[in-house]
Amino acid sequence: MATIALSAPPTSALHRAGDVDNRATYLSFGLAYLFGHGAAALSKGADPILELPGWLPMALLGTGLAVGTVYATMAALRAQRGAEGPDVLSGKLLGISWASAFAALFLAITGITSILDRSDLQGVLWPAGSGLIVGLLYLGEGAARRNVLHYCLGTWLALVSTGALLLGTSGLFWVLTLGGGGGYAVATVLERRRLAAMHSSTLPHSA
Repeated sequence: MATIALSAPPTSALHRAGDVDNRATYLSFGLAYLFGHGAAALSKGADPILELPGWLPMALLGTGLAVGTVYATMAALRAQRGAEGPDVLSGKLLGISWASAFAALFLAITGITSILDRSDLQGVLWPAGSGLIVGLLYLGEGAARRNVLHYCLGTWLALVSTGALLLGTSGLFWVLTLGGGGGYAVATVLERRRLAAMHSSTLPHSA
């Protein structure tokens, strides 16, 4: 019986232009939501479950977001490997957009709280605003990389983060913890399956 081996594409599924493994980014942001927003949900409100320092939830969130942003920027840069022409420029712009977006968010929140003389609003605007920014960035990256999972996660984060503002301070943090953190957990699992499916589709076939 004759065997015909079909050669695999010149690049593997994990190294094609515009395609990257986002699990490290998802996990970093997911942990930021779990510990940062979770700590806030447990310690804020009229009848807090735990007594925690006021700075701790924001510190946990900020640390997780910083690590996640580094991974996201690295992912955007890795997406340029093997790319040509406009794809290279798109990858660079996507990477830079993370720093630009969070700088703009910082200016917006600082300006709003300063004008209203309500520094306490930062504790609400930063969690909701960062979720919105990340969600919108994921929308752009998902569209540019043709990654439906990334795009759907971005849509979910943007809607959950802004919708949580309607529930008050205590409800906001619970929604961000469960809704946002849960979204990242699901995306991490689905990302593994997506990469496995793409890898199997590039393996040589025999007949």
